[in-house]
Amino acid sequence: MSRLRWPPDEDRVEEIFSRLAGVMPEPKTELVFQDPFTLVVAVALSAQATDVSVNKATEKLFAVADTPEKMLALGEAGLIPYIASIGLYRNKAKNVIALSRLILEKHGGQVPLNRADLQSLPGVGRKTASVVLNELGIEPAIAVDTHVFRVSHRLGLANAATPNKVEDQLHRVVPEAWLPKAHHGLILHGRYTCTARKPNCPACVLRDICPARAGLEASHAATPPKVGNRKA
Repeated sequence: MSRLRWPPDEDRVEEIFSRLAGVMPEPKTELVFQDPFTLVVAVALSAQATDVSVNKATEKLFAVADTPEKMLALGEAGLIPYIASIGLYRNKAKNVIALSRLILEKHGGQVPLNRADLQSLPGVGRKTASVVLNELGIEPAIAVDTHVFRVSHRLGLANAATPNKVEDQLHRVVPEAWLPKAHHGLILHGRYTCTARKPNCPACVLRDICPARAGLEASHAATPPKVGNRKA
């Protein structure tokens, strides 16, 4: 957990997002979707799962069920074989069928594109709603997943102990111009550069302004290489 002074210096925050934009001009979700319904389903399935695993499953799923009507007709039993490779697939199948039914019965078959109604859908919480609203350009939301949480603390953008509080802090310090892209920029930076176990500090565009760099590099330098077991 970061113990850096908060809020951070405004000029440094501006520089962080300016540099991220330089290497990622248009950061987007790596989930594959065609419309709001397939986006909601993909994001709901992605909880505690990788985007790669979700995309493999939805490629076949959306070929046969890409609307609430088709998903409801598929049913839980029909849906499970398509998503069985994803963690928590039984509960996710239940939620996807339930949200499809609610979209049809309460919203005329169209995904509601406001936070309150989105979060009323089964399996759609604050984070999922934020991803959907941000991706569709409706609200400059910042969904705080494990990557955003980690990167925000390392960069000194936040120091709160919970995702919701980190989200609030980010909205207070991220310049308005960068808000629409902050979510995906932080995620992708955490996924490919500022990784949890071995961040690639030497290749990081933020290396010289990252308050956590010295500690991270020292930690890795002090970690001895693993040696395989040898038989005597």
